[in-house]
Amino acid sequence: MFKIFLAFTKKEFAHILRDRRTLFILIAMPLALVFIFGYTVTNEFKDASIAVVDQAKDELSLSLVEHLTASGHFRLVELPETASQLERSFQQGKVKLGIILPPNFEASFYREKKATLQLIADATEPNYAATLSNYATQMIRSFQAQHGQSGGLPYQIQIETRMLYNPQLIGAYNFIPGVVALILMIICAMMTSLTIAKEKETGTMDLLLISPLPPMLIIIGKVTPYAVLSFLDALMVFGVGNLLFDVPIHGSLTLLLALTVLYLIVALGLGVLISTVAPNQQLAMMASLFALMLPTMLLSGFLFPLSSMPWLLQSISHIIPAKYFIQIEQAIMLKGAGFETIAWQSLVLFIMMAVLLSAARRNFKVVYED
Repeated sequence: MFKIFLAFTKKEFAHILRDRRTLFILIAMPLALVFIFGYTVTNEFKDASIAVVDQAKDELSLSLVEHLTASGHFRLVELPETASQLERSFQQGKVKLGIILPPNFEASFYREKKATLQLIADATEPNYAATLSNYATQMIRSFQAQHGQSGGLPYQIQIETRMLYNPQLIGAYNFIPGVVALILMIICAMMTSLTIAKEKETGTMDLLLISPLPPMLIIIGKVTPYAVLSFLDALMVFGVGNLLFDVPIHGSLTLLLALTVLYLIVALGLGVLISTVAPNQQLAMMASLFALMLPTMLLSGFLFPLSSMPWLLQSISHIIPAKYFIQIEQAIMLKGAGFETIAWQSLVLFIMMAVLLSAARRNFKVVYED
């Protein structure tokens, strides 16, 4: 039985290698996407999560925090006591911008006519980080103008800005994780749904089902080549990102690759599930495009910050696997986080994998036993 399975899988590999269009998608598209998404544009933001380390706790510091959140662009989610607590919030992805107000903030402002604060931004999304820090700087300047109009030398608030995890705001630090998530979804889910739908459309699937192999082994044999080639594509993009764009992997490479395989299986489950519903390639392509590719690009946080979207789209994003995988990639590659930081995202992907594989298996049995 195992020899038959290996022979079947080898035949699928040979079929893919002979198909120039499939090879183009598997090899050329990942490289093209790396360069196409090299310069992504982030839209205006609202409701961005911030944390404030208020070491002064005086009237002026409280007024400044209220001024920053009054516009609706910033949402105060935490008030850490120390800079190390703020660092943990950044690593866990709870906040995108941090502000540290020193002790005696009000006294320094009014007596010495000079106060200093620190802005810290999460630069794993460089365009977004620059937008947040620039807007926060403008709001602090307006606050300074409102509270420093008593004549004499002007009152000043000096702003020190830090960009965590990506101090040079290199765009590749953001788009490399997004491209990997998109490639795995396209190749694993879309190509899998198309190849199985093609077998159904041409009638060859019925011939395969009467072979000595059980139906599920047939499906595994058909998707195995795409799984292997998708994983190699992911390795290629990680390598290109590191060699050409200096995108680091600060965390565990083994953990990153293991969770890449988990996401890959989720994508395969989606592809098989779509193939059991779609009667032909055209419907499989349309379903994959609208249910997988567009949501992966638009609702995963890859191109646009989720916090700026309407609540309905934010709710829909919770069922997008790429959202969790991109968060995992950014945490491991850029923040050097361990499994404890990404345990929730990993659990969500594992549950998705179990649900999708179970649904795909049940649908497949129903379709081909009727």
